[in-house]
Amino acid sequence: MKRNTLVIRSLEIALVLALVLAPAAAGQTSDDCLTCHSDHDLTMQKGAHTVALFVGSGKLQSSVHAGLACVDCHAGFSVDSLPHAKNIQPVDCRTCHDVAGYEPSIHALPRARATADGRGVVAAACKDCHGTHDVLTPADPASAVNRSHIAATCGKCHAAEAEHFTKSAHGVALAAGVRGAPTCIECHGTHEVALVTSKDSPVYKLHEAQVCLKCHQDNPDVRSRVGPTAGFIAAYATSVHGVALAQGNPKAATCSDCHGAHDMQKGSDPRALEYKLNIPATCGRCHEDAARTYGESIHGVALHGGNLDAPSCTDCHGEHQILAHTDPQSRVAARNVSAQVCGSCHGSVQLSQKYGLATERLKTFEDSYHGLASRGGSLEVANCASCHGYHDIRPSTDVSSKISPSNLAQTCGQCHPGASANFAKGNVHVTFAKTDSAALYWVRILYLGLIVTVVGGMVLHNIFDFGRKFRVHHDVRHGRIQAELFGPTHYVRMTLNERLQHGALLLSFFTLVLTGFMLKWPDAWWVVQLRRFIPQVFEMRSIAHRVSGVVLLGTSLTHLVYVIVSQRGRQLIRDLAPRIHDAKGAAAQTLYNVGLKKQRPYFGRFSYIEKLEYWALIWGVIVMGATGIILWFDNYFLNVLTKLGWDIARAIHYYEAILATLAIMVWHWYFVTFSPSAYPMNASWWTGVLTEEEMAEDHPLELAEIRARAAPEQAAPPTSAQIVDQEEAG
Repeated sequence: MKRNTLVIRSLEIALVLALVLAPAAAGQTSDDCLTCHSDHDLTMQKGAHTVALFVGSGKLQSSVHAGLACVDCHAGFSVDSLPHAKNIQPVDCRTCHDVAGYEPSIHALPRARATADGRGVVAAACKDCHGTHDVLTPADPASAVNRSHIAATCGKCHAAEAEHFTKSAHGVALAAGVRGAPTCIECHGTHEVALVTSKDSPVYKLHEAQVCLKCHQDNPDVRSRVGPTAGFIAAYATSVHGVALAQGNPKAATCSDCHGAHDMQKGSDPRALEYKLNIPATCGRCHEDAARTYGESIHGVALHGGNLDAPSCTDCHGEHQILAHTDPQSRVAARNVSAQVCGSCHGSVQLSQKYGLATERLKTFEDSYHGLASRGGSLEVANCASCHGYHDIRPSTDVSSKISPSNLAQTCGQCHPGASANFAKGNVHVTFAKTDSAALYWVRILYLGLIVTVVGGMVLHNIFDFGRKFRVHHDVRHGRIQAELFGPTHYVRMTLNERLQHGALLLSFFTLVLTGFMLKWPDAWWVVQLRRFIPQVFEMRSIAHRVSGVVLLGTSLTHLVYVIVSQRGRQLIRDLAPRIHDAKGAAAQTLYNVGLKKQRPYFGRFSYIEKLEYWALIWGVIVMGATGIILWFDNYFLNVLTKLGWDIARAIHYYEAILATLAIMVWHWYFVTFSPSAYPMNASWWTGVLTEEEMAEDHPLELAEIRARAAPEQAAPPTSAQIVDQEEAG
């Protein structure tokens, strides 16, 4: 240090003598300054630090300031102040450069300022980032503020952050020269860098998403390279997190909360916060209770064990577009959770084969009342989470599981007050496999056989009937058969009372059919169209179904009273009573229809056609009414009949409804509408009367009896052929 001092004093004396003997000058030149500062050993003591004062002329000449003199930056120096001014002022770059935003920045704060936690804040001047005498343009690869060096430059003060950034996906991409890879200034800004807790900072919590979107949504170089689409990334804005953040909630999760800040990694990197095994811990930083409960669930245990097929938070809730569970568009909304969340794994053939999961679980739920009502839009009906839980899902073998046999009654009791142990007696996920439930299996087999046999027989019967009637009408039109002439007389077929009963039956029956099948097939095209024009139609379905059921049963009881107390009603039952000749008449009609008999049989007030229909209706009302009441008052009957008994009633109700509907469509509709002898319609259900032609066609014996009673002497006796046919018919 003494040697340096002697050198300085000698140089000062020499410089003074030179200036005294030299001509007067306006000020110092750069050469004047370099007289001393070109010495490699020139230093000074500044507090406890030794500061080098050497200035290499080569650096000056290669810098962007090569055309400037020293005094252009170091102001206040003149001949009169050799070798230095008394008070040396710091270089002020703002005399040439308009550095907007620097003054209020964190770097411009006084060095003595400290943060709330007591750590000293080190202010950064221009030279700390850009250099001093070696300032280069940012485009120069050797510049301290060139993109490739910015992390190292910032790291002189922010060493830990720089180290994390260098190892991050952003840092690795930047080092590899990937276009669009960010540096520190892309996120924090340049001269206007502010504390992250300041609302003026670009990376302040409420602003951070916009910073990330500048690259991941708006930069085509980045957008074309990263996996997620722009739409996927933009969906964050409408998520529960994005909306809360936009409303000013600083606790809402933003990009760095899930992806990290300086240490951001690709999602496939095990170090990434959003790597599948790390997601529960990442989400758990905000959702502690949910993460703790999930960690003890069957899914959490499997994931913790390294099973990447096990679902984590984002598999159920989504990633960027996480919505509140009360939002109808949310994947975990009551109406969506079963199909969109649980079903994605438990309905997967691949996962079922890999882990031995029961493949029919989703299908059996969708076919259950709960599943059908949920698909129809019901928000109150149970879904998968209602029974199994959501974060706390455990296997049924776990005594703490909601679906443990010991807990099932309590679980069912959440929706079914008073649920007893009988609620659990039977399969929850109902299948019709013989190995699961023999009773349900045989109910299904019996009804399928009945439907095929009965409805199939009706179809064949009507095909032959249509063919015979078509040929007869064809022959009449072509003159091969002489058409009989009939008078204008009308005959009473149905009284007003009977027509009102029929109308109530018709209206209630078809309302039951529509509302019942709406529940069974909520996604059918006609249901979708109804819901499109009447958005609340499915909510009205349940009420309409029950009201129609009451009307049907009420009409049936009214009819029972009618046939007991009224003379016409009692006669109706006598005329509808099955007899042997009905079977003979059916056989004779079949032979006539297929061409094996030339003369058709004649029938009275009711033929086998009406009798089959009437007694089938009585049977259907009894079965559908009884099972419908069981299904309606489920809480009571589940306790009485057990879950299995209730399921049997449900199966019978469903298959009987199919049988009844097909029978009406194939049998009744044909004979009152589509039969050539009735087309376009037998209107007696509305008018109450039949024409003489209709009576002669369908009820000739009744017509003869009526004529005989009205005028015995004028009644034409039946032909010999008619008599034979009547005898054959019984």
